[in-house]
Amino acid sequence: MTAMLDGKVAIVTGGSRGIGEAVALRLAEDGADVALTYRDSADRAAAVAGRIRAMGRRAWAVRADSADPTAVCEAVDRVAAESGRLDIVVNNAGIGVLGAVEDLSLEDIDRVLHINVRAPFIASQAAVRYMVGGGRIINIGSCMAERVAFPGGSLYATSKTALTGLTRSLARELGPRGITANLVHPGPTETDMNPSGGPGADMQRDLTALGHYGKPSDVAATVAHLAGDAGRYVTGATIAVDGGFAA
Repeated sequence: MTAMLDGKVAIVTGGSRGIGEAVALRLAEDGADVALTYRDSADRAAAVAGRIRAMGRRAWAVRADSADPTAVCEAVDRVAAESGRLDIVVNNAGIGVLGAVEDLSLEDIDRVLHINVRAPFIASQAAVRYMVGGGRIINIGSCMAERVAFPGGSLYATSKTALTGLTRSLARELGPRGITANLVHPGPTETDMNPSGGPGADMQRDLTALGHYGKPSDVAATVAHLAGDAGRYVTGATIAVDGGFAA
C-alpha cells in the first residue's frame, strides 16, 4: 500500500457510492483519513467508512444534504474539528436532471444549481479556513461541460460548466496560500446512476473515442494524482477522464 497522503485528511462529498466511493477508497489507500458525506444511503456510507477503517485509516460518514448550505458547512466544520486539520476537499456530490428546456421547473433549476454549483462553492469556502499549510480542492464536473452531444442537457451542462469559473478563480485566489484547485470531467462511467447496460448507454459508448464506459477507479486515480505531491504544480486545470467523449 502506498502512503503518499499519510497524515492528510480529506472530505469527499457524495462519497457513499459511485465515483465518490471510489475516490474515498483510493485516497484512503494512499494514506489519507477520509470523511464522506451522504444524504440517504446511511448503510452504504457506513460500509465505505468501514472499508477505510479496515485499511488502518480514520473515517467519518457524515449525513449532509448538499442542497442545504448549513449542512454542508457543518460537515466541513465537524471533520476539521474531529481530525484537527483538513487538507483535501473533493466536491463530488451532484445530481442530473435532463429534459427539454421548456419542461424544466423552477424547482428543478434551483435544486440542480444548489447541489452542483452552490454546494462546491460553500464547501470550498468553509474548507479553506482550515487549510493553513496549503491544500487541495478538486471539483468533479462532467464531460457535458465540454460537449453537449444530445438534447435535454441544458440544465446539467450549465451547472457543470459553472465549475470551470469557480475552479479557475479559486486557483488564482488561493495559489499564494499553497492551495490548488482543479476540475475533473468524467465521461460515461459505470455507476448506479449511469449503468453501462441502462437506457442510452449504447449512445454514450458510441460518443467516446474508446468505445466503452470508464470505471469509477479511473476518475479516482486522477483525483489521487491531483491530491498528492505529484499534483503540487497543477492548479486551475480541467482534466478530462472521458474516454475521448470531448475529442
